[in-house]
Order: sequence, then C-alpha cells, then structure tokens
Amino acid sequence: MKDIWRLSATELASLIRARKVSAREAAQAALARLDAVNPKLNAVVDHRPQDVLAQADAVDATIANGGDAGILGGVPITIKVNIDQTGFATTNGVKLQRDLIAKTNSPVVDNLRKAGAVILGRTNTPAFSYRWFTTNLLHGDTYNPRDRSITPGGSSGGAGSAVAAGIGHIAHGTDIAGSIRYPAYACGVHGLRPTIGRIPAFNASSPERPIGPQITAVSGPLARTVYDLRLALAAMSKYDSRDPWWVPAPLEGPPVPRRAALCLRPDGLEIAPEIEAALRDAAKRLERAGWMVEEITNTPPIAEPAEHQVKMWMGDTYQAQLDTAEREGDPGALAALRGHEAVGRGMNLTDFSKVLTRRATLTREWQVFFESWAVLLIPVCGMLPFPYGFDLRDKESWERTWRAQMTQVGLPFVGLPAMTVTTGLVGTVPVGVQLVSGRYREDLCLLAGEAIEAGGVPASPVDPA
Repeated sequence: MKDIWRLSATELASLIRARKVSAREAAQAALARLDAVNPKLNAVVDHRPQDVLAQADAVDATIANGGDAGILGGVPITIKVNIDQTGFATTNGVKLQRDLIAKTNSPVVDNLRKAGAVILGRTNTPAFSYRWFTTNLLHGDTYNPRDRSITPGGSSGGAGSAVAAGIGHIAHGTDIAGSIRYPAYACGVHGLRPTIGRIPAFNASSPERPIGPQITAVSGPLARTVYDLRLALAAMSKYDSRDPWWVPAPLEGPPVPRRAALCLRPDGLEIAPEIEAALRDAAKRLERAGWMVEEITNTPPIAEPAEHQVKMWMGDTYQAQLDTAEREGDPGALAALRGHEAVGRGMNLTDFSKVLTRRATLTREWQVFFESWAVLLIPVCGMLPFPYGFDLRDKESWERTWRAQMTQVGLPFVGLPAMTVTTGLVGTVPVGVQLVSGRYREDLCLLAGEAIEAGGVPASPVDPA
C-alpha cells in the first residue's frame, strides 16, 4: 500500500487488525517518512530503527497467533523527550540531562505499548519545557512543517511538527501551560489536554515534582483527526499504581444538552481579527451540527488563574530552577525565569498557601459554570502563531507572548480539560479554536471537536515548507 504514513491512526489500526497491512510495513513506511522529512524539521531527536522494527514484528506475531494486538496495534507514534522511556535519555531538552537514561517506562509509555503502539522516536522540546518555541542547546531547533518562519509551538513542538508532517500517526505531548494545545494550534493539527488524573504520570529517573506540576501538568495526545485523539486517550488513560493522582473516571460521562458558550475575549483578552473569525465560524459549524450556541461576554476568571499558575510553576523553588538554568545557559529558559523574577522571588510559604486555597474557589466557580454549558468555545491564543523566536526579540515581545497565552496558562490551574481544534489557514499560518469542558468531560470536548472538524481543517500530513 502506498503512503501508509498518510493514514489516520484509526484507519491504520483497522487495516493491521484485518491483516491488510502488516505492522512491519507500517513501521517501514514511518521510518522512511522520518528519514525523508525529519532532516528539514528536527522534530524527532532520537530513534532506533531496529528497535522500531522489532516492536512491529512483535505486533505481527501476536496477530498471527490469534491474539489481541491492542487498540493501537502496530500504529507508529512518537514520545516527547521529557518522559521516561526505557533505555533512552529523559533529556527534557537539557544538556545537563543527556546521560539521564531511564531504567523503566513512564506509565503513559507503558499504556501505549500495552495498547500495541510502536514507538517510532522521541520528539524535541525547549530546554526544561519552559517555552512555546522549541529550541535548545542539546538537540537544536525544531521547525514548523507548514511555515518555517513561525514557531512549531512548545513545549511539545517536536510532537506537533512530527504529526503534522506525517512522522507517526499520533504524538505524545505534555501540558502545564499550553504545551499540547499550542503546538497543535501552531502546526495545524488537534491536541487534547486531559483533566489532571486522567492519564497516569511518573518519571522514576527524576526527583519527585513539586506540588504545582504534580497537580497541573498532564500528558495527552496530538493527532491529525479528532477520532485519533479519542483512540489515544483511551490507550493512555489506563490505571497505573505509580501515580497517586490517577482517577478512575469513565471516558464517557452522562448525556447533557448540546449547549455551547462562545466567549471571544475572556477576561478582556485581545485577539486578532482572524481569530475572531475562526471562533465565529466554529460556532456556526456547531450550530449546523445541532448544537445551541450562545455568545457570552465573559467566563469565570482566567487571568487570575494564569497568574497563580505561574506562581505555582515558577515561583516554587524559583532560585533552584534559576540556578539550574544558569548552569545550562539556555537563553529561552533564562528569559522565561528572569521574566518572572518578581513572582519567583516574592513567593513564600504564606503566599503559596493562599494560592492553593484560592484554587479551590476558582475551580468551584468553573464547575458551577459547566452545570449550564456542555462546552466553552474560546481562543487558543490571542495572536496567530508567533514568528520564530518572537519572545526573545525584546521585553515587549516577551510580555505580549505571555499575555496572548492567558487561556492556555490559566486553565490548568483549575484542572479543566481543554482541546485545540485546527480549523483553517491564514495564508500558510494555521488558525484554530479551543474547547473547554468540566472535569473529566473530555468526551464533550471531543464531541464538539468532531462537529467543528467536519466543517473542514487544513490538509495534513504536509511536506515541510
């Protein structure tokens, strides 16, 4: 079969189960695509072809013996380099961790392997996963396959670039402040940030995370179709005893009326005209699919949670993070930390307690909001995908970057699932929208996302620009 790498994960898994395509053929096609386009992108920074083929052969052997290869049986996927994968370095884009070789898999990697996925390679991230731009001193720069002049996003920029270019059918990413949703937006694919506790997390190679990342950082999928996100979520979210925050919530919640709230400028967020047009178009797509959509002028707070998220993420152990970044010497990581120096140095135990206490109040407000609405439709970002390196141009550009990302930074603090749906192109630059729902109602984001997707999305996979 020609161009196996173009297929959706769902299509490919079905063909492999039916023995119309072998897992080895799919792996060979994926490796050939990687060889053809990755030199122009630097999306995948570590891969071992013989290991990939061995994984595929094991899937074929299971099927030949009448066994169940899993819902992702034989599907090539990628894993971000900040997650443990046995025998590989968990670099997180940092030279200081180039020799941090994992002895065990992270739970999400184990879950994907149990679902039959074939791990194709490991994708790039900015140093310490701090930025919405993917470059570091260890692995180098990653480029957007649609337009090299714009960021591929971050911190899962390698994941977004890879899946948009057809390197793998699903990409694993992580998200503490938009790191799944923004690369999906920038690369013109879809990305799902699940509720905290939905997908188990743990890196045995590294020290225990501070409390902020423990209760706000998640793993999740990026893919070219919404249904592939469904498939990946089902595979990734199985129980693992190593994560004390994992929650046994069903993937499908009770039916609710299909009511969507549209908010163009939550908390006064400034948005580009093209983004307003994309949001109104997405609302019309929902209405054509039978949804009731009502425009509202505001939502529960997002700007305040964004401020608190930065305090928990960068304010906790600020000096230790800064010292490590200075040893690494990465300009982007240093800019991110030094830009939040006032927050970082101003945090103390009393302030941290206040932030955690306030979190319960803000989360409650959002939960009450979703008693009235199935989903909320809002911007992913206030700007179209940033020009490459935009945040390092000057102080004003750095500040504009952070202001524009308010919705992505704020939502993790209140623990909500959120999803980027790509909807079109402005010239060569992708544009999309963000869907949000109540805790553990990823199914509603996916349901609305499929209705929006049906109205048209940018063609993918694409050859690098």
